[in-house]
Amino acid sequence: MRLSIVVPCYNEEAVLQLFDAKIRETLDELPIEYEVCYVDDGSRDGTLNLLRTLAKDNPETTRYVSFSRNFGKEAGMLAGLQEATGDAVVLMDADLQHPPALIPRMLELYQHGHDQVIARRSRDGDKFVRTLFSKLYYRLINRAVDVELTDGVGDFRLLSRQAVDALLSLQEYNRFSKGLFSWIGFDTVTFDYQNASREAGETKWRFSSLLNYAIDGLISFNNRPLRLGIHVGLLLSALAFAYAAVITVLAIVNGITAPGYVTLLVAIVGLGGLQMAMIGLVGEYIGRIYYETKRRPHFLVKERAGDRLDRR
Repeated sequence: MRLSIVVPCYNEEAVLQLFDAKIRETLDELPIEYEVCYVDDGSRDGTLNLLRTLAKDNPETTRYVSFSRNFGKEAGMLAGLQEATGDAVVLMDADLQHPPALIPRMLELYQHGHDQVIARRSRDGDKFVRTLFSKLYYRLINRAVDVELTDGVGDFRLLSRQAVDALLSLQEYNRFSKGLFSWIGFDTVTFDYQNASREAGETKWRFSSLLNYAIDGLISFNNRPLRLGIHVGLLLSALAFAYAAVITVLAIVNGITAPGYVTLLVAIVGLGGLQMAMIGLVGEYIGRIYYETKRRPHFLVKERAGDRLDRR
């Protein structure tokens, strides 16, 4: 059996050598062939220089791809999956929050016939606010999208060759891998692991990045937000007619008239806000269609090393 480890990297100079040492310590104890496929996502620190050194020191088991600029983690995972040659592929981060020690457990479950072996992170120790927002997000998104997403489940997983080929057959430009993993299906098993802290460096995920990723998830797998606009519009219209009816009845029966400027202000602000939100939502869908029709590549490679990569 041959196992591929795919590791997207962005400014991971501080932790990369430690990660490589730990992953090899784990894999060297297993009775399998393996390769470690690093993807440098346009890092601005010394990540690429370290990858060159690692590939030189371990040419038989290390390969890397370096992008011409930062294309994002989704592009990094896609590039790694395209380059992986193993019978099974493990996706993991370089910051050691995905413990390499869990790989033997993944392989054990894979050998029992599972195509996706998912490591679900426990939220014990997370900040209360982050945990609360995460739970609310997953409750919302699972009501809105056409696939099931699980809180604590990220990219850390093992995929069979069949599952990898299925993912690579999906050619959309705007990729949301959490949804794609769920959409392809196959025999899936999940196990929990304790949340690990980052070994070195700092996280690349800011609040704005997480917010944009959440929006991607809501939009990528359904058109329900557009239907929601129709429903909200009809509801507001009904409320407006009801309000107008009440004001008319009060004026006829009791002679009570509501100040016109209050009604006008509420109507303008409410409907204006709804219209702006729906225009923005429609614009987001149109923008995605625009990018899809361009058919640009997901990434551009400026440098690569490794047996398969050198032949391309």
